Amino acid sequence: MTAFDEILKEAGAFGYCQKRIFALFCLVSLPFAGVYVGIVFQGFTPDHWCRDPEVVERRQACGWSPADSRRLTTPLINSSGLLQPSSCEQYEVDWNTTGLSCDSQELDLSGAPVTTCKDGWEYDYEGRQSFVTEFDLVCSDGWLVDMYQAILNVGFLVGTITIGYLADRFGRKITFLMANLLNGIAGILVAVVPNYISVLVFRTISGFGVKGSWIVAYVLITEIVGVEYRRTVGIIYQMFFSVGVIVLPLLAYFITDWRWLQVVITAPYILFLSYYWFIPESPRWLLSQGNSSRAMEITAAIAKQNKKKLPKNIKTITDDNADSCAASFLDLIKTPNMRKHTFILMFNWFTSAVVYQGLIMRVGIAGGNVYIDFLISGLVELPAAFIILFTIERIGRRLPFATANIVAGAFCFITAFIPDSMFWFKTAVACIGRLSITVAFEMVVFVNTELYPTFVRNLGVSVCSTLCDVGGIVSPFLLYRLAVIWLELPLIIFGTLAIVAGGLVLLLPETRGVPLPETIDDIEFPER
Repeated sequence: MTAFDEILKEAGAFGYCQKRIFALFCLVSLPFAGVYVGIVFQGFTPDHWCRDPEVVERRQACGWSPADSRRLTTPLINSSGLLQPSSCEQYEVDWNTTGLSCDSQELDLSGAPVTTCKDGWEYDYEGRQSFVTEFDLVCSDGWLVDMYQAILNVGFLVGTITIGYLADRFGRKITFLMANLLNGIAGILVAVVPNYISVLVFRTISGFGVKGSWIVAYVLITEIVGVEYRRTVGIIYQMFFSVGVIVLPLLAYFITDWRWLQVVITAPYILFLSYYWFIPESPRWLLSQGNSSRAMEITAAIAKQNKKKLPKNIKTITDDNADSCAASFLDLIKTPNMRKHTFILMFNWFTSAVVYQGLIMRVGIAGGNVYIDFLISGLVELPAAFIILFTIERIGRRLPFATANIVAGAFCFITAFIPDSMFWFKTAVACIGRLSITVAFEMVVFVNTELYPTFVRNLGVSVCSTLCDVGGIVSPFLLYRLAVIWLELPLIIFGTLAIVAGGLVLLLPETRGVPLPETIDDIEFPER
């Protein structure tokens, strides 16, 4: 009986075949970025004010500017110590008795009664048609913009667990393809349905499939490369998400209608259905199902593409990494060290999602050029993978992981108190925070796998990573609602969470150079 990892060495641990499949799967990470953070452009909320039909009619007749008619429509309110035109209130004036002529620009309405918007809103579009402007999701309906992102993460939460189960039950390849079929259908329906409730329904279904397919691709590629290459391909695979973040503002700059942008983000998932002819089933999964003959056929095909030959005397193969006994949630919390690892990792998954997603979405409300700011913040993410690959074998896991969180938190605090007049300095500081939380987010994935014994490893990662989706549900409400009180208040919350997360990481054991644990006793009594 021969171990699969030994046969894979003979077939080529990371030869031409695996590189080809890896390149195809890296493309899966690109549109995922558009789905995950596309709200910055699709849900863009431009400057807006109450619409008064009579004032609009007079503006067109008299040639007034929007600012002129806005002065006659909206009162000034105190916002952060400054008097600014209201976005949600208007003067309650009967223009038939007051009189509205082309020389009414000097009319003093400061004593007029005020009411909420009655006839919708006018928008300073700046060339972008978002679902906010289409469905008037402002003022009392502003929370529905948060729902667009929160509901996606609800889909992530359910989909990750469900599709993970289906991939273990029916296979990686068929589950990946079915998830992408779901992604394509739901994504297109988001772009064409006429009302916002339908948008939210199909956005949830899209979230159900998108993250599930991304994780299945991650699992499949790590299962067909040699053990020594798993971490590298996993980190680079995540790096292509950052490449997608860079591509997104370039697409959004030229595609200004949110519905067409949704179509472009969705289109790759339809193309991924062609992977039926280009990717194999995971031999490791086939072995776990007792189908060693099919696993051997696929491994032989991999060897052939890699221009290698398998030994002819192989009779049966096994997978040493297969789970040896049933796992339950209680295994994660019933012993002291396992319980400590579980709660710390859960908090770090939650924090990484809240801070990462919050910092990205903040670009849309920070007041700068949203395209340039988003592009810069995406470019900043790219070095994260190289920082991880450079440090984890030289320094270890714990110190870089903790440092990334603490630096992200500290720089969120610093950014909050830098005045807007120091724009480029504030941007540079915020970018360091963004890079640091990206490092932390990418590190929590593989640190999670190294802190659980083999039989409960998959369950441990699945359970802990659900807090990532909980964080994604919370993040838009934290950002958009708190920013109404003070634009920088979310940064204070993000900073606090990240620093606490970094401090908790220091309580975890170092795993560099330590064999992967096989039993709970390996976790509880590491000195043995």
